[in-house]
Amino acid sequence: MKAKTSDHELSIPKEISTVAETLKKGGFEAYLVGGCVRDLLLNLKPKDWDVATSAKPEEIIKLFTKTFYENNFGTVGVVNETATDETLKVVEVTPFRLEGEYSDFRRPDKIEWGKSLSDDLKRRDFTINALALEIEKFGAEEDSYKGKLTDLYDGQKDLTGKIIRAVGDPHERFGEDALRMLRTVRISAELGFKIENETKKAIQSHASLLEKIAKERIQTEFSRIIMSKEPMKGLLLAQELGLLKFVAPEFEVMFGVEQNKSHIYDVWEHSLRALQHAADKNYSLEIRLTALLHDIGKPESRRFSKESNDYTFYGHEVIGARIAVKFLNNLKFPKKLIDQVRALVRWHMFFSDTEQITLSAVRRMIRNVGQENIWHLMDVRICDRIGMGRPKEDPYRLRKYHAMIDEALRAPISVGMLKISGAKVMELTGEAPGPKIGFILHALLSEALENPDLNSSNHLEKRAKELALLNIKELEKLGEAGKLKKEDEEEKEIKKLRGKHKVR
Repeated sequence: MKAKTSDHELSIPKEISTVAETLKKGGFEAYLVGGCVRDLLLNLKPKDWDVATSAKPEEIIKLFTKTFYENNFGTVGVVNETATDETLKVVEVTPFRLEGEYSDFRRPDKIEWGKSLSDDLKRRDFTINALALEIEKFGAEEDSYKGKLTDLYDGQKDLTGKIIRAVGDPHERFGEDALRMLRTVRISAELGFKIENETKKAIQSHASLLEKIAKERIQTEFSRIIMSKEPMKGLLLAQELGLLKFVAPEFEVMFGVEQNKSHIYDVWEHSLRALQHAADKNYSLEIRLTALLHDIGKPESRRFSKESNDYTFYGHEVIGARIAVKFLNNLKFPKKLIDQVRALVRWHMFFSDTEQITLSAVRRMIRNVGQENIWHLMDVRICDRIGMGRPKEDPYRLRKYHAMIDEALRAPISVGMLKISGAKVMELTGEAPGPKIGFILHALLSEALENPDLNSSNHLEKRAKELALLNIKELEKLGEAGKLKKEDEEEKEIKKLRGKHKVR
């Protein structure tokens, strides 16, 4: 096949150009290939960098100071120890390859080193990823380099048309590695590209091959779909193509499940819209997964009430937490993430009427989900509301929620703030446990609130000895004054906090 080449001037980091320069100075061909070239042409920042070369693994290793080689595919990791950008710390350098049959639909039975760039490009998945860039300008201070682009399969045309098209026969490409089908959905969700018709038909024909793929690999692609700009469209596309039931069979029970009168969408569409709002707000993976999974227990808990003439979903948050854990475990998500999502799904029903929620209830909720997750729970609540087709959270209610959480998280004013303990007071004064120790501590607190500089161990120890010499009535009077001072300061703090949020 005759190579189609064209010149491009692109912004390429020095760390990447240096790897290519080293290979070329060693007498080998070197090209940037795959997704990084596609992203450069789309003016996007590549998430990783891949170089294809005529050098063999042992020849690559000899050219670089620090490398690692821990696979059967010839890929050598070249380490850039001085790089501050995570995406530049490791560059994957792989010899041109020819691949044999894929009897397990996951990996080639046999790999041979290719003789040319065209050998390497014809084994790639999509035309927009079968692009190779030879960097021609080295040694520049700036990061702008001229590169000659090789395009054997009209990848540039598909980039312009925003189309995902398999290289060659799509049935062969997906038969080689079934994960490519899910990758098609992921790229569509990330870039907003449409899938070419024959490629789409081939996915629908081979969807069941996803069962052959390791769960860890599926999880990686699924997570990237969830973290894309359009996860709702991505999951709907996976559903249309017949892939979703092999990735997340738990979701199928949500399809078409009608909700009560407060909802205008069924459970599945509501969950997708909640997820999409989380993406629109650029929330973390944990929040996005919770938004998607928060109502997954509704189908199992749904009952029709004759009294209200409507559906009820009592306990769906408990059931949903159990199903969410099973789903996330099945896709081999990390335990820490699973624990976070479980807690958020389990307690997502907490927030309701601000006039009914007590401060003690908020404190219990913080204990239930963990202080590190309480603000995530607020984010999930907003996603839930938007997913119902309602306008954004009422500004006053939202500010009230925030004020109550801030108040619950605020350390209360107490003798525990003092740099002296009751045990220390007893040790210094020889007093036995009893009311007198409490009076001394509250008297010390009153003085420290008036002048925070007095809250030092040296001063408090000296002052405790002096207070212990007072008779019990004088000490009680000082202690009660200290309690009143504490309550007054508490009230001032709460007023200040509520003023910050502009609530009563």
